[in-house]
Amino acid sequence: MADLGLPERARLHRELQRALPANLVSSDADHLPGRLVASWQRSEDYGVPLDEIEPSFVGTLNEESLFFECGREVLAGLHQTLVNEPVSLMLTDADGLVLNRMSGDSSLLRALDKVHLAPGFAYAERTVGTNGLGLAIADRVPTVVRADEHYALSLCTYTCAAVPVLDPHTGTLEGCVNLTTWSSQSSDLLLALAQSAASNTSALMLARSRGQRPRPAQRGEVFRVETPRLEPGSGTLADLGPAWADAVARAAAAIADGRIVAAVGEEGAGRATALAQAMRREHPRERILAASPPAPQDSEAWIGLWTPELGKPDTGILVRDVDRLPAWVAEHIRDLVLQARVRSTPGTQVPFALTATSFEAIPPALGALVDTVVTVPALRERTEDVLPLAQHVARRVRPRGVSLTPSAASALTACGWPGNVRQLVEVVTQASRRTDAVDVRHLPADVLSGSSRRLTRIEAFERDEIVRVITRPGTSMQDAAEELGMSRATVYRKLAQYDIHVPRAGH
Repeated sequence: MADLGLPERARLHRELQRALPANLVSSDADHLPGRLVASWQRSEDYGVPLDEIEPSFVGTLNEESLFFECGREVLAGLHQTLVNEPVSLMLTDADGLVLNRMSGDSSLLRALDKVHLAPGFAYAERTVGTNGLGLAIADRVPTVVRADEHYALSLCTYTCAAVPVLDPHTGTLEGCVNLTTWSSQSSDLLLALAQSAASNTSALMLARSRGQRPRPAQRGEVFRVETPRLEPGSGTLADLGPAWADAVARAAAAIADGRIVAAVGEEGAGRATALAQAMRREHPRERILAASPPAPQDSEAWIGLWTPELGKPDTGILVRDVDRLPAWVAEHIRDLVLQARVRSTPGTQVPFALTATSFEAIPPALGALVDTVVTVPALRERTEDVLPLAQHVARRVRPRGVSLTPSAASALTACGWPGNVRQLVEVVTQASRRTDAVDVRHLPADVLSGSSRRLTRIEAFERDEIVRVITRPGTSMQDAAEELGMSRATVYRKLAQYDIHVPRAGH
């Protein structure tokens, strides 16, 4: 413990261990896990006090999200089996804001109130230091923080187990399940219970989200080495609209100056494509290595696969979705980038770029490296790009080309594309595999529907049937009403209800 490189909290560890009952002292008490020390260091850097904590009170709770709805139901069921146990069950959002709390132990609840571990308070690592739910959110892996492992001494009487919950479709962090008990209690099963609750919450979210398929596991694609022909968005027309051209030009100018660029914007908008095109513009013969975040448990192997390429001549590095990286991974990448810069020949560059949903979402360790931020607008903000992109995708599927009827072109242009270019690519790809002339009847119902609310399975089925019938060539509204078993007035009402717009032929 004499290592002056350790945070102050680490140097208090032995003293705290001596103060604990013998049955709570670990047999390897002198060994400090790297994740724990890294979290203590971050807590110290954030300026979190070692004694009393003062969590920020936010107060605004999102009780309408699918995550909260499903998580609350799962925890309510678990609470029934633990009603006589000194355990508090909680849900938090992705920022560590406590959304709800359940426990049958009134003394535990009163104690938690004193440290503000209660609904409305934010318990992120940045505000209260190392704690179970804060570290689980930072590193995005199941976490137990026991007794004196907490950064703030006022939390050392508790043990917390927390497990992140990811959206089953997008993979984004929704929040976490947190179980807290007294540090004097056995915590052997605490993490298993939290993992079960988190898994059941994710499964329930999937079951209630219209039966869509979940996002594929990330571990299958550790990284791709991009080539000019296969780079993200390869061959995208150079004469896309001014918004896209401006984003690529600004990224290229920054790369030419040796700056580190972050492309931010909605998922699927083309952030990685913009950076790849910018890199290719400035370094035509440079290969581009694009690394996509793996599952958190695969992070160490993932780092070892691609980081040796950092600083190599004629190699550009593009790290996607850094807002999904655990905090310790972001810190490790930062150190490797800085080391590569030191090793590089004077006057040479270490081409490195990254993508995220926003600059604020970038882990602080990587955010400190960013010199230039380029915003890539969502597809709905650059409708002039929809048809050129659609035609480009169609040519990739069917080299001889696929035509778009005026009605289909109008529908594609009018769509709000909540999934951005990624959604457009999927829609046009599927349609181009079915026909040489894409019409509205070949497009999925959600392209023709402007409804932004989440539909039930029955509503989604009804909407899809209506679209299927009314887009059939030669079908009048009366014909559609008869086939659907509705009156014409009901069909019109349903069209308005689901905000369905089917362009007429020739429009």
